[in-house]
Amino acid sequence: MNSEELCDLVVDALEEIKGLDIIKLNVRDMTSVTDWMIVASGTSSRHVQALADNVAEKAKAAGQRPTGIEGESGGEWVLLDLQDALVHVMLPKVREFYNLEKLWSITPSGDAAATDG
Repeated sequence: MNSEELCDLVVDALEEIKGLDIIKLNVRDMTSVTDWMIVASGTSSRHVQALADNVAEKAKAAGQRPTGIEGESGGEWVLLDLQDALVHVMLPKVREFYNLEKLWSITPSGDAAATDG
């Protein structure tokens, strides 16, 4: 599975259980750590955890085991490391505070980068 297919799998898994405001950022030209940064919101701590669990389950079924999952105990922000994709699922207040979309959409020249493909 290539990184674009993995990104699509993640977005589908998030949409399947009603993830909100799903954004995918192509960051391959900004970092060697990952190709995609996917950010989504959940309506409650339980929803955030359910979204992250669904992504992990779908990724495992496709042969992409997460190399790490952080934040499951709190449920305000869960990070899944799928190597070619980092998935951030957050409560809206946490997402607004950290504003990862803005941070990762700024290119070295200061211009906003494209958010897909």
